[in-house]
Amino acid sequence: MFYTYVIYSISVDKYYVGHTENLEMRIFRHNSGTTRFTSQANDWEIVYFEEFSSKSDAMKRENEIKRKKSRSYIESLKK
Repeated sequence: MFYTYVIYSISVDKYYVGHTENLEMRIFRHNSGTTRFTSQANDWEIVYFEEFSSKSDAMKRENEIKRKKSRSYIESLKK
């Protein structure tokens, strides 16, 4: 399975949208500072994710969310 995910950091009050094949490992890497954008905090938590059978579908969904450029849209996904 592949995932499109949204994580949130309370300390920097930011969201990050990405895709991965291994959700647990990816969140671990975000919190360990090995990812450039998310290295500014270590309290990232998953607030939303979707499963896909192909990497290309997960990437498409990631890009759809990012194209919205809307914090309110991301927050509406959490509900």
